[in-house]
Amino acid sequence: MKIQKIILMFMAIFAMPDLSYAATDETIWNQVLQPQFFAGKTIQQGDAIIQLTTPVRAEDPALVPIKVTASLAQTKDKYIKRIVLLIDKNPVPLIGEFEFTPESGKADIAMRVRVNTYSYIRAIAEMNNGDLFMVKKFVKASGGCSAPIGADYDAAMQRLGKMKFRVDEDIQDGKPTMAQLLISHPNVTGMQMDQVTRFTRRAHFIKQIKVSFNDKPILTAKTDIAISSDPNFRFYFVPTEKGELKAEFTDTFCESPVSRSVCQSGKTYTQSYTVSP
Repeated sequence: MKIQKIILMFMAIFAMPDLSYAATDETIWNQVLQPQFFAGKTIQQGDAIIQLTTPVRAEDPALVPIKVTASLAQTKDKYIKRIVLLIDKNPVPLIGEFEFTPESGKADIAMRVRVNTYSYIRAIAEMNNGDLFMVKKFVKASGGCSAPIGADYDAAMQRLGKMKFRVDEDIQDGKPTMAQLLISHPNVTGMQMDQVTRFTRRAHFIKQIKVSFNDKPILTAKTDIAISSDPNFRFYFVPTEKGELKAEFTDTFCESPVSRSVCQSGKTYTQSYTVSP
């Protein structure tokens, strides 16, 4: 009996997917993503520039928290100009391209994303001089892009476009201050089945976000279906005087969940918040 149990245990182990290989597989990055996003560019190890925080295993694959933290302050002479976030094995690997300025104070960004299968998540920082630095984390998750739309879809559409800012209470003049932008939007991937009608809804997601303070750009982002429903972005800005923190986002409709060649323009929504350092 003991021998049979041992045999069954080894059979189960060998029947499992080779996760050690999956965790080191760079095929998609080497053959598809790097040529697509950084053709001909040299990318350095980025641990000294940025850090990427993710769970090892996602509790909810449609709401995976990720955070990028920069090791350097944003100055006019040296700053992170752009951070590209990718999920290697998602149907659309691009999470988003996030652009920063010296007025951002810190090139930190946090959000929740959808992860469709065991995959690397990558953060690539581009400096203002063009140098590129990359960090990556392997995340275990499954089904994030096809997770069903809840029964509250109609309610979500009723509040679509509403936004709210949350800003740290301890605002100091000229110091980087953390802010949150909460957006009401279902961010439909085009791969989700409606639990009531049993039909798959076409993709409907936020494609561009702009945040400014007194009309100076703080954060500009191009995003796609990997961003979770009801996005929540955390970022920094530097208040130097009383002014207006303003957010604007535009969404889009696509018949195909992965093709962006033909998409229908959506609407643009704005929200302002008065900041007093």
